[in-house]
Amino acid sequence: MKIAVYSGSFNPLHIGHLAIVRQLIEKEGFDKVYLVVSPKNPLKDNIDISSAPARLEAAREAVVRRGLQEDVVVDDIEFRMPAPHYTVRTLDALREREPQNDFTLIMGSDQIADIRRWRDYRRILSEYGVLVYPREGFDTEAVAAELCNENPQYRISIMDAMKVDVSSTMIREGLSRGEDMSPYLF
Repeated sequence: MKIAVYSGSFNPLHIGHLAIVRQLIEKEGFDKVYLVVSPKNPLKDNIDISSAPARLEAAREAVVRRGLQEDVVVDDIEFRMPAPHYTVRTLDALREREPQNDFTLIMGSDQIADIRRWRDYRRILSEYGVLVYPREGFDTEAVAAELCNENPQYRISIMDAMKVDVSSTMIREGLSRGEDMSPYLF
């Protein structure tokens, strides 16, 4: 099966994530989307690991609420792995667990622009490949071209998707001000 690995803190899951998940299922030809909730991103200091179980449960509830259980698996694989939770380790563990499947990492333009900071990013790009969704303020095509000039074996595809102007940070800030952010939630 062709599996989209959509990994993140999902703090919280929002309508931008939902739009990407739907596109992966409906237009990009993936058999399944694995939402991999990361307990602690080694490149982010603002995520408290103690919130990980609640974020995982919220993701499971959101998938059920949206009726996506047949297409989306909320995967807790990183909860059973030792820290730090490097994406390449997660992809390797998924491949070891399910050698019959083909895994592609899903990421935003902001992440591909910063991928050289990731552990074993060269392996991610050459062995698994990435599908990049657009984010405001990033020239995805230029970043992808620069990386592919570095190594033509890199597998980088760009998703033809509309940009959704919402972020988990925006939602958390609105909630801290007492605003109703429910229209933005997955």
